[in-house]
Amino acid sequence: MITLYSRTGRPRKVMGFTLIELMITVAVVAIISAIAYPSYTNQVRKSKRAAAKAELVEYAQRAERQHTLNNSYAGFSFVENNSTTIASPRDGSREMYQVTIVPAANTFTITAVPQGDQAKDPCGTLSVNQAGVKTPANTGALECW
Repeated sequence: MITLYSRTGRPRKVMGFTLIELMITVAVVAIISAIAYPSYTNQVRKSKRAAAKAELVEYAQRAERQHTLNNSYAGFSFVENNSTTIASPRDGSREMYQVTIVPAANTFTITAVPQGDQAKDPCGTLSVNQAGVKTPANTGALECW
């Protein structure tokens, strides 16, 4: 609050913000945003990776059921489109992973290749096989599985 004097000599109070105060506020908000946004995008990538991992495990369980019924993984395909490739997530939102299965008589490998912005994820391509071995493409990345 600034006190100004009118022509009569009486004090007059002026309410409001100065330009300097507004610029300092804008600068503080910009700094906080610059710190918070990368953290936010990293958390979004981690949540999309978690969804893809859940789908990989689900598909591996389906492949095991196929093997139990037919004594072979050969011929296994995704139920959604009867092919060996599907987009993840399945909810119709933007594709974050391309999931592919390679079935053989006694083995299978299911891989999830990141797409678009998800390709910046440090884990890269995720895969799981018939033995339950879960591997990221980048073995140096922590907490991928």
